[in-house]
Amino acid sequence: MDGDIRRLKACLNGKRSQAEFPAVPITPGELARDAAAAAAAGAEAIHLHARGADGAESVRAADVGAAVAAVRAACPGTPVGVSTGLWITHGDAAARQAAIEAWASLDASARPDFASVNVSEDGWAGVVRTLGAAGIAVEAGVWSVADVRVLAAAAEDAGRPQPPLRILVEVMDEPARAAPGVAGEILRALGDSAMSEVPRLLHGEGEGCWPLVAQAARDGLPTRIGLEDITAGPDGEPVSGNAELVRLALDVMNGDYSRGGR
Repeated sequence: MDGDIRRLKACLNGKRSQAEFPAVPITPGELARDAAAAAAAGAEAIHLHARGADGAESVRAADVGAAVAAVRAACPGTPVGVSTGLWITHGDAAARQAAIEAWASLDASARPDFASVNVSEDGWAGVVRTLGAAGIAVEAGVWSVADVRVLAAAAEDAGRPQPPLRILVEVMDEPARAAPGVAGEILRALGDSAMSEVPRLLHGEGEGCWPLVAQAARDGLPTRIGLEDITAGPDGEPVSGNAELVRLALDVMNGDYSRGGR
């Protein structure tokens, strides 16, 4: 299982709560159900934020392992990735590092295939090294041109962490009209950097989500969709859940760019 994504990854939950949107999957069972439905709808990989018994995001090995094992059993052969966002440990980089070091003890069936690591966060390079030692691939999240410079500098360092499986070009908090321009700046910076040959995935969230699904299709890049990023379709109407979002994204990617929310 190489984690390759040619078109679409499903991002099942993120930070979002069921109070905000009732269909958000939280428990391992809910994540497994949604992952299977998303894969059946056409998603090639799954990204999730593990949760503890209290429903809060977690990077503890037991919580990550439970979520990954449930999803993998529900959709065998589909790569499963998780978040390492620093906010999950309330900004405590040492606590995050210690928690992720424990992932190496997880059974193979419960160990993620890949994990996303934001290069703007303190301690990111240590997390990358720890994941590599545990045989877990890395998706390097870049949110800006400045992040590209940080990642490129690490690639040129003699003690650099392992090269990422792919680079996530993530456009956050941008209105629909601005998101493609911001994405273009980041993509151009990557093309001019030491990371120019690393595969990339383009996505946005909120207003910028659907325009970037369409842009990714035009540029021949994979993208992602799910309740982490958006709870409505291109027409602004609420969706039933992750599987519907996957189907709508594939419609846009198959040429109906008018549905991209521009």
